[in-house]
Formats: sequence, C-alpha cells, structure tokens
Amino acid sequence: MADDVPAIRDLVRAAYARWVPLIGREPRPMLADYALAVVEHRIDLLCMDERGVGLIETVLHDDHLWIENVAVDPAEQGRGYGRRLLEHAEQLALSAGRTEIRLLTNAAFASNVALYERVGYDTFKSEPFMGGETLYMRKVIAAQHGGDYPFT
Repeated sequence: MADDVPAIRDLVRAAYARWVPLIGREPRPMLADYALAVVEHRIDLLCMDERGVGLIETVLHDDHLWIENVAVDPAEQGRGYGRRLLEHAEQLALSAGRTEIRLLTNAAFASNVALYERVGYDTFKSEPFMGGETLYMRKVIAAQHGGDYPFT
C-alpha cells in the first residue's frame, strides 16, 4: 500500500479541490499525511479498468466504524462510486461486528451531505469549525449487504 501513497494523495486532492473556493481553504483531507494513513488506517481503493476511481479510508473503533475519508475522482463522479464506497464500509463494519458507521463532513459540502442522507445517515451533532460548520453523521446498519466491487 505504501506504493499507492502518491496515487491516493493525488486522488484525494483532485476530489476535494472543488471545495477550496467554497470554504476558502484546503479541506483537511487535502492536507493529510497519506504515508502515515496507509499504516494507521484501512484504505480501500475502488478500481475500474485497473485504474483507481475512488477510495474509502476507515478506522475500526470499539463501537463503530469511522469513515475518515471518501474520495472519488472528479472525472468519475456521478456514476455511483461514492455510494459503492459507502456500501463497502457497511460490509466492513458488519464483518467486524459493528452496527454503526460514523463520519464528519463540512456542512458547506451540500452534495456530500445529500448523498449521506440519501443512503441513511443522519446528523447527530454539529459544531463550528474554521468559520464553517462540521456535521457529525451516523448510520445504524443491521443487515449484510451484497455486492462484489473491485476493491484493492
């Protein structure tokens, strides 16, 4: 996975670049140390035609699965890959015996918030952050989801 760090970093930076003008700064995932993240977190790459089109970064906690990051290549957005990545997180959570998934996002990222809400996440907390608002969202899951996706 260490060999994938440059591709991971580039994918994340490209995915989040659209938000820079909206919030006036680089979102935190653009600043993350992915050499460290590949060691400390689980990062699953979604590949199509042997090319990474998205990723999901997760951390297993005692009572839930934390989604640290979801990123989809801007050229591939709108094709359902974000939803697939979230479904993959549900599979990971359930296979680890967790029935709750949590994440945070910037309230200004309206399309992201809408996607999370469409697939069953709800906001359980919000707080101010750097002139904006951070939303803490969660989803309770109960049944195993099917589907084989080309993750590496």
